[in-house]
Amino acid sequence: MFPLILLYLVLTIIRPQEYVEAFTGVPILPVVLIAAFLCWLASNAKTFAAPQFIILPIFLLVLMISVVVNGWFGGALDQFEKFGPIAIAFFVFAAACNTQQRVKIAMSVFVLCSVVLALHGVQQAKDGVGWTGVPISEDGRIQYVGIFNDPNDLGLLFATALPMSVYLSTLRGLMLRLFWLACAALLFYGTYLTDSRGALLAVLIVAGVYIWYRRGFIAAGTLGVVGLACMKLLSSRMQELDPDEESASGRVNAWYEGLHMFLSHPVFGVGAGNFTEYNDLTAHNSFVLVLAETGFIGYMLWLAFVVYGFWMMLTVLRHKPDGLDDPARAKAWQSEQRMALALLLSLCGLYSAAFFLSRSYTVVMYLLAAMVVGYYISARQRFPELRLFKLTNNAWLWFSASAGSIAGFFVLVAVLLRTST
Repeated sequence: MFPLILLYLVLTIIRPQEYVEAFTGVPILPVVLIAAFLCWLASNAKTFAAPQFIILPIFLLVLMISVVVNGWFGGALDQFEKFGPIAIAFFVFAAACNTQQRVKIAMSVFVLCSVVLALHGVQQAKDGVGWTGVPISEDGRIQYVGIFNDPNDLGLLFATALPMSVYLSTLRGLMLRLFWLACAALLFYGTYLTDSRGALLAVLIVAGVYIWYRRGFIAAGTLGVVGLACMKLLSSRMQELDPDEESASGRVNAWYEGLHMFLSHPVFGVGAGNFTEYNDLTAHNSFVLVLAETGFIGYMLWLAFVVYGFWMMLTVLRHKPDGLDDPARAKAWQSEQRMALALLLSLCGLYSAAFFLSRSYTVVMYLLAAMVVGYYISARQRFPELRLFKLTNNAWLWFSASAGSIAGFFVLVAVLLRTST
């Protein structure tokens, strides 16, 4: 199962089936996923010891219902075909990442695949076209094939992989450390070549969260100010980071329209995939997109799915198990915390970038979530005193958090609209 789901990860990111002639028309990606799923069904590694295993199938059901209640009965099957494989990949990948060593291997594959895309971008920047045949965009931003054709999606991927690469560079072996640091540098350069403001901000947020964890709020705030100034010097698009700028204004207007879609369809939204039926631009915000398309019910489920991942990693970072006077146990716990911090920073990178993009249903988000869930379940096996999360214990919390965050979006959009006038 583990090799198959790793192969699925490779095919999902590098996507040779979309530009290698020998793979053209061959359904290699679904075949590999089905094989991995069958192995999962036959294995003893199946686990459901996390709320996300309950939330995701229900969220898929809500996606299907959202289009049905808006008059498209055939849309239920369409949503099942689109999001069903992502849900399957989540279940299989989470079960496969059941040891620290396997999580490290999964991180390594994730980083190496991202580095391949970054090298493709370097070739594009140098020659004007990459080995896939995809040219650099008209405005000089690198791009790839398939789900990474948008430079912003590339930037999101690099911002997610960067903390993993830095974490891997802390492991044993000088040459390996130098290799992973070189990968981290290449991913950062790739993020620069995407010229994605959201991705650059995500990298800055990742660095800020790390400094906050290690050095405190003041040091993180100082880094944020200095880092933002440096990024404005590096990127011409960062210099246009202003509510009055045309692209930013379009995003704010899309958020405004998305909130009004929610008000007109508060329970199940306007239907998954229907945002652009009501507005020319997509939402440019993964949270607003889910809220507008699936209503309060879908948004509450999706928000719980997202926040549980952060909560799990913070639990590891904040927990102080008994017996740390034993050097071996203390060393093992430090290893747990380093991995949890790396995964937390990857979550920060992904969702910071996703805050400015409509990527609520993309597979990369759920593969990272699977890594987080798989790691936490395995950490509880090594340290059983870690908290066991149950959805039934937090139902009112998610209702309150959803209502509060929706109110926050209304306030944010009102302030941005007022600022831009």
